[in-house]
Amino acid sequence: MKFIAAFMLLCVSLGAEADLFPQGNATTGQKLFAQLRCDSCHMNMYGGDGGAIFTRANRKVHNAPQLLAQIGVCGGNVDQEFSTQEKENIAAYLNRYYNFK
Repeated sequence: MKFIAAFMLLCVSLGAEADLFPQGNATTGQKLFAQLRCDSCHMNMYGGDGGAIFTRANRKVHNAPQLLAQIGVCGGNVDQEFSTQEKENIAAYLNRYYNFK
């Protein structure tokens, strides 16, 4: 009985991780990120390849909902209104930096 309970708990926790960006496709998000040249703004702000914007000590984003919200803010900075699907795709791609669980 303990084994079954432990197995069910494991399945629930793994399912929660899988549903972080349930509609997101990281490959599609990467293409959109490149198409809109998001990295050019990040490079101007933080130098290098712009990746430091995601890993800096004082970053603004600390969880999945904040990431989705920040993607919307960044879209506004370039006059781009993202659909929910586009936000999910970009978030799935950017989670390679954040590693939210």
